[in-house]
Amino acid sequence: MASGEMAPETGQPETGRTESGGLGTGEARMATGRLSVARRVEPERPRLPFSTSELARLDEAMAVASRSTGLEFAVYLGDLGEDTRKQSEELHANLGAQAPEAALIAVSPGQRKFEIVTGEEAHRRIPDRSCQLAAMSMVASFKEDEIIDGLISAVRMLADAAGTSFKSADHH
Repeated sequence: MASGEMAPETGQPETGRTESGGLGTGEARMATGRLSVARRVEPERPRLPFSTSELARLDEAMAVASRSTGLEFAVYLGDLGEDTRKQSEELHANLGAQAPEAALIAVSPGQRKFEIVTGEEAHRRIPDRSCQLAAMSMVASFKEDEIIDGLISAVRMLADAAGTSFKSADHH
């Protein structure tokens, strides 16, 4: 069938692809000549808040911080619910055996809130004042819509406050 020609008046739709480049999958020319097209529509995947290179920078900052201090650094980005502190502490507890040596930065951009939670050992090495300074640094970056830079800066500040550990020094 050449383009522009009417389908045969059989009352049945013509389906399938022809050798001459006719109808494609999901297309049918109706008896009236109207082309009916069925397409599967895939929903768009939600856009991630960070690019791959930004995530790599954050991952590198956390890896360097962990190696140099012997502590575990974690970042959570998402809704923290009504009681942001309680939710952040639960997320920190979910780190399991690593929780005592862990520092968690939990950020809820939609709520414009964040929490820094430190485990027992991490708290001993990272004073509250250092957490406050890291928080102020994040606020300054977040105001400029530089979330990734704020997180990286905070991780580095917390690691600097913790200092190096004897465990990590023995591994080098």
